Amino acid sequence: MTANEDQEMELEALRSIYEGDECFKEISPVSFQFRVGDLEDRKAFILDVTWPDTYPETAPQICLDAFFNNRISAETKQLILSKLEEQVEANLGSAMMYTLFEWAKENQEALMESHRPVVTAVTLTSNTEVTAPSAAKKREKKEQLTKAQKRRMINRTDNKGELPRGWNWVDVIKHLSRTGGKDDD
Repeated sequence: MTANEDQEMELEALRSIYEGDECFKEISPVSFQFRVGDLEDRKAFILDVTWPDTYPETAPQICLDAFFNNRISAETKQLILSKLEEQVEANLGSAMMYTLFEWAKENQEALMESHRPVVTAVTLTSNTEVTAPSAAKKREKKEQLTKAQKRRMINRTDNKGELPRGWNWVDVIKHLSRTGGKDDD
């Protein structure tokens, strides 16, 4: 069997096994994401796996660069990758995605035991920054219109909520007759 035939067979198997499973996502026929743990689980992580052309004879590319994994420290990511690499080495030459995903699920606690959430730079530094914008928002509050005012506004506008063209134009002839035109002198 060629590598492409092996990949096609494994792809079919993965699709049938993980059909309807929200943890498994097929990005392309050779690229997958697998979430280990529940969304609410603080120790959950996402594996990004890509098959090279010669997979399963060569190891798949595994990374933890998904945005979901930003709270995981670099050391923990490195530990997970090294443990997964050991599993890849043991299964080289055969279909291994199911084995890898299930192994990661079973060993999630061990893989994430040293996990300490990383504090990102998005956190606010003081409470004064939080209160100032909210006070500004309160001042920007729109004035309340009565039902009659809303009705008049709707009657003046078209179906898109726009006023008709020239609604505020001055009648040019009436204006010129009052102000006079150019001096003929």
